[in-house]
Amino acid sequence: MGRKMERRLNKISNIGIFSLWTTLLVFLTFMGCDTHPEPSPKNQEAAPAARAYEGIIVALGDSLTAGLGVAEELAYPAQLARKLKANGFHFQVINAGVSGETSSGARSRIQWVISSLKPDIVLLETGANDGLRGIDPHLLEANLDQICSILKDNNIKVVLTGMLMLPNMGPDYTKAFAAIYDRVAKKHQMIFMPFFLKDVAGDALLNQQDNLHPTVRGYSRIVQNIYPYVLEAIEQFRSKAG
Repeated sequence: MGRKMERRLNKISNIGIFSLWTTLLVFLTFMGCDTHPEPSPKNQEAAPAARAYEGIIVALGDSLTAGLGVAEELAYPAQLARKLKANGFHFQVINAGVSGETSSGARSRIQWVISSLKPDIVLLETGANDGLRGIDPHLLEANLDQICSILKDNNIKVVLTGMLMLPNMGPDYTKAFAAIYDRVAKKHQMIFMPFFLKDVAGDALLNQQDNLHPTVRGYSRIVQNIYPYVLEAIEQFRSKAG
């Protein structure tokens, strides 16, 4: 009985070893079929992200641009963005208006605007607060000249909007003030909108109670008036890009 039992145990042991090797072989074969691991994301080339906008338009100015007294989505830059989109122009419009800012303030932050907002087109509206404070027109002209020079040096298309001053500042001041914008625009060959508040200034229905800042309807009129100049800037931008 002892030898018979020994032979049976040896047989079982051999079967067990064979089974173990068979299982191991199948396992190794299975693993061998997957010797090429999935490429890690680092080894894959990321698909280029589709650009959401063709270009960036920055509306740079004071409270007339910021939209003092109305919701930001109703100020002229937001209304302009919607009009451009409705007409098939895919441009991002950024409101960079700062209430109370003079042309000196605009000049001091122009480099930041360029580096941070990266505009392709700038709609430049500034100087109203200079006039209301009776600031020397020569300083306004120097500031506008420098701002336009910097924008031009950075290959940014500009729509310069003019401003007129209230008659209570005196005829000499108002005349000198008004002449600045046309002179700067010609010097730098900028697209020039002669008066930002055209058809809005003096109209009680289009201005808030302060008679200085447009209502929502007033901003709609401004968008209507500035729109052809914006399209001209877009055309110039596309020509440069092409």
